[in-house]
Amino acid sequence: MEQFAEPDNASIRSLLANMLGKRVLVVGDAILDHYLVGSVDRISPEAPVPVIKYSEEHYSLGGAANVAQCASGLGAKVELVSIVGNDPEGQRLKTMAKNLGIQVERILLDHARPTTCKTRIVAGNQHVVRIDREDCVMLPELLQRRLAAEIEQAAETADVVILADYAKGVLTRLICDTAMRSACDKPVIVDPKGSNWERYSRATVIKPNTKEAEAISGSAIQNQEDAAIAGRRISRDLQAAHVMVTMGAGGAVLIAGAVGLKDGSATHFPSRAREVFDVTGAGDTVAATLGVALAGGATMAQAAWLANTAAGVCVSRFGTGPISHRDIIAVDEQWLRSASRVVSRPEALRLVAKLRAQHKRLAFTNGCFDLLHVGHVTLLEKSRREADALFVGVNTDDSVRRLKGPNRPIQHESDRAAIVAAQACVDAVVLFGEDTPYELIDALRPDVITKGADYSRKEDVVGWDIVERYGGTVRLLDLVEGHSSTRLIQRARMLSSAEWS
Repeated sequence: MEQFAEPDNASIRSLLANMLGKRVLVVGDAILDHYLVGSVDRISPEAPVPVIKYSEEHYSLGGAANVAQCASGLGAKVELVSIVGNDPEGQRLKTMAKNLGIQVERILLDHARPTTCKTRIVAGNQHVVRIDREDCVMLPELLQRRLAAEIEQAAETADVVILADYAKGVLTRLICDTAMRSACDKPVIVDPKGSNWERYSRATVIKPNTKEAEAISGSAIQNQEDAAIAGRRISRDLQAAHVMVTMGAGGAVLIAGAVGLKDGSATHFPSRAREVFDVTGAGDTVAATLGVALAGGATMAQAAWLANTAAGVCVSRFGTGPISHRDIIAVDEQWLRSASRVVSRPEALRLVAKLRAQHKRLAFTNGCFDLLHVGHVTLLEKSRREADALFVGVNTDDSVRRLKGPNRPIQHESDRAAIVAAQACVDAVVLFGEDTPYELIDALRPDVITKGADYSRKEDVVGWDIVERYGGTVRLLDLVEGHSSTRLIQRARMLSSAEWS
């Protein structure tokens, strides 16, 4: 098994810069994800089922539309070719994609089928049911030919083609053949589904996960060597130039196409995830990053490394949307990794929306954090144990001065926020300029607010009334005695004075 020599920071930045503005054609099954969120406090008298009190709903792009979104987030110019129904869901999908700068003019309407839409009903932290509105039969021949004509025209200006198969009927043999032929010598990336993989013959890269590779190769995969064996078999059978088997926590294995009876080389890329928080969208991220990187002139190994790194970012945090260049750089830069968790209020709201969609709980705490000490760290760690994610509100410099006087804070707000964000237990940091985080709490609507037990009662905690109004809680956590920023500052001044006396 070969080892890949990871690029240095300058090389990474160069690879990412070359990706900007590249033209990516995404072809496949576009999906609209729909979330209905509420709470349950009683059982229906009509049947033994929960009554869900509605609180919110939101939509996100799925399937090929999410691959397009991921490619766009990496700075590419993206065109999406797909099918939607002549319905409000189809219009919403197109509008959402268009608002992200994705070209949607080649998305065709099928009047005989609905837009594929997955509605998830979530009560509190429980995923109650998913309702799939879809028709997965093969496209009518006339519609296939119309779609093929759109692919031929779009491929003329594309730098790379990505086939995102979600087994909803779009990627027929005709559509795949057209994409392969129209791409000419440009890379074609395939994210496969189903059992009929002959459609993907002669692709540049086929990207199965472990389960898919096992099913199509007929061999079990328990380690890197097994993945290489399965990948070589897939490469031979489908005449694919490369196969990249993604293995979750096991990273990924890239297999170069086998020639004749000689096995192709295999390279292992260890997982870059610090912690697996949510695997949703990781496959889309890999396909998109592979495609954009190859379009930018990266070697196959460099593209696979970037894709594996992007996947590590994707699964180790929730709700970040498309992976950006900064996210990839931040994996190897501790300071940027911390800073990437310092988010604006609108970004925080988007993260919360994704968190809710995954029916996970949010904890919130706040403070000035002027000089981070063991008491702070203990409070943050205990706060994180109360929920699936921890958001921390940090006072801006002006806010601190109003609260503690003109000589505070000691450290600038950006430094304080980055230091808090560097704690492994913290998922996001939001600066707030008000005297209290009341408005921020009202916007984020956390499930739990935490403060130190120096607060004698919950009613003294800012925002307690907000969270209790919708069923949240306030937790007063034990503190580490004798630690505070004020005491540290006073002690430092005393020591400084003694040194000069």
